[in-house]
Amino acid sequence: MLKVGIIGCGKIAEVRHAPDFAKNPEVELVAFYNRTQERAEAMAKKYGGKVYATIDELLSSDIDAVSVCNANSDHAEVTIKALRAGKHVLCEKPMAVTLADCEAMVMEAEKAGKLLMLAHNQRFMEAHVKAREMIEAGMLGRILSFRTTFGHPGPERWTGKADTWFFDKEKARLGVIADLGIHKTDLVHYLLGEPITQVLALIGTFDKRYPDGSPINVDDNAFCLYTTASGIMGSMHVSWTFYGQADNSTIIYGTEGILRLYDDPDYPLIFEKKSGDIERFGQDELISDKDQGSGERKSTGVIDHFVDSVLGYTKCRIDGREALKAMRVIFAAEESAKTGRSITVTA
Repeated sequence: MLKVGIIGCGKIAEVRHAPDFAKNPEVELVAFYNRTQERAEAMAKKYGGKVYATIDELLSSDIDAVSVCNANSDHAEVTIKALRAGKHVLCEKPMAVTLADCEAMVMEAEKAGKLLMLAHNQRFMEAHVKAREMIEAGMLGRILSFRTTFGHPGPERWTGKADTWFFDKEKARLGVIADLGIHKTDLVHYLLGEPITQVLALIGTFDKRYPDGSPINVDDNAFCLYTTASGIMGSMHVSWTFYGQADNSTIIYGTEGILRLYDDPDYPLIFEKKSGDIERFGQDELISDKDQGSGERKSTGVIDHFVDSVLGYTKCRIDGREALKAMRVIFAAEESAKTGRSITVTA
């Protein structure tokens, strides 16, 4: 059994990490830490395990791995501590709030010989996995362009807090571009199989406000024009101001047709062929046999992949070095928005 601890028992740990670890037959949830201890106690009561008063005490225990689910500003410090303590780490996105910290996390993982994985769940969504297979098989021909969107009403809706830490520049550093933009940037890397090398970005705060009515001091919308290493151009829009149905769609344009991902409520993947034929894939056609008919909330795939990677069953799809590529793009987008210039992403 892989002994796992959770550091930061907020909403993402509550709805994703803890329940998905608990469902994995090769995992034992044994340790919890949260700055507000009541949250950790509630989680320990539900799943078993021990509550620790400090992170250092938790890392001194005999656990094998941790999920780092606290605020963005703490990711680097906690991750590096955990790696130095000999623990594997699953870290929530974004990696950290500076590029230097991100690079330090990767170097520490490689030095320690432990896995650092980032929780980029878009790589595990069924239509995205299928789309990557189709692109790799050459079914779209040469990729010409893309557009991708990720928007919802904002983190205060799902955290239940109007003054959520996502709106606090000290804790979050960046707003929606680090919250949702990192997901879609990494997804472009995953789908196209090559890095983004040029960024032109506009980042702004359109509507979000603190409870006192003043505008939040992080971005709630971001628009980016991306160019990849081979010259594929595309756009990304991420938003916390989609006050209606969420949008997590991506469209890939190739010389042999168009792939539509999650832009139709009934068909997660639609392949519009150059010939005029249309191939549609429903959810049941995309999920594996073992996931059908369980009647349970399906996991994102992140936790199971982390466990399988730690145990050596599979090669990690999104380790620290791979995740670093998208973080470089996000920091380049921030620089572009500040300077009004197109920024080259350096490796």
